[in-house]
Amino acid sequence: MTARPEQRVRHRRRVTRRRAVIGGAAALGITAAAVVTTTMLSSAGAASSWPTATGKKAVTSTIKVSGSYDGKYQRFYGSGALGGDSQDEDQDPVFQLEDGAVLKNVILGAPAADGIHCLGSCTLQNVWWEDVGEDAATFKGKSASAVYTVYGGGARHADDKVFQFNGAGKLVVTKFQVSDFGKLVRTCGNCKTQYKNRQVIITDVDVTAPGKSIVGINANYGDTAALRKVRIHGDSGKKIKPCTRFQGNNTGAEPKELGTGPDGTNCRYTASDLSYE
Repeated sequence: MTARPEQRVRHRRRVTRRRAVIGGAAALGITAAAVVTTTMLSSAGAASSWPTATGKKAVTSTIKVSGSYDGKYQRFYGSGALGGDSQDEDQDPVFQLEDGAVLKNVILGAPAADGIHCLGSCTLQNVWWEDVGEDAATFKGKSASAVYTVYGGGARHADDKVFQFNGAGKLVVTKFQVSDFGKLVRTCGNCKTQYKNRQVIITDVDVTAPGKSIVGINANYGDTAALRKVRIHGDSGKKIKPCTRFQGNNTGAEPKELGTGPDGTNCRYTASDLSYE
């Protein structure tokens, strides 16, 4: 494990919940590389409780991680250059993960700046965001073979996106819980560099209202989203959109919404994959 501070600047901050096994992993295309150790995770369908912090650590400059970093359930929060309360884009993250890195057993408190950046394939295991900053995590790998795995954990209070999928490859979110959020996952709608055929797999996840959308993808770039065993709480009016298709671009313009709901091509799920509780 290597972890060292990186000096930089910028600021900002923002403002999810409960329960989440991999059933049907092969059918969803989840490889062994995308499934991490489960000894600290609860059994299928059982809710994981939010952890109690064992201590706290102020982070004044981005912690760069290669290999594996175990936070031992300390609460990490931004301070100094990472302690601003603005809503500006392009903040620095609290953690930056190199290709293949694993970050586990971490609580991110407020302010959380831009959360976590993954520069390539990465695993986030039992990572909890108490109050999401700009985004909880941003995935930035450039290879189509990159796999980003979020296993366990949860997030609360995300004004906009929880997981920002800017790079190429596949994002797998399993046994996660989210509440009070904008979007759980969004493939970048207007990045200068766009990638084709991004894959999003969301399985055995608990979503608690209020929220706007579980996943947003770019149909024109061939993005796909598969939803399985998604439990939606407190949304009897079904206002949370499970999957929304957009017309992505690389000009910076606001992406046009094309439609929502399963279509068998980009948004891959059926009514039985969702339950309202």
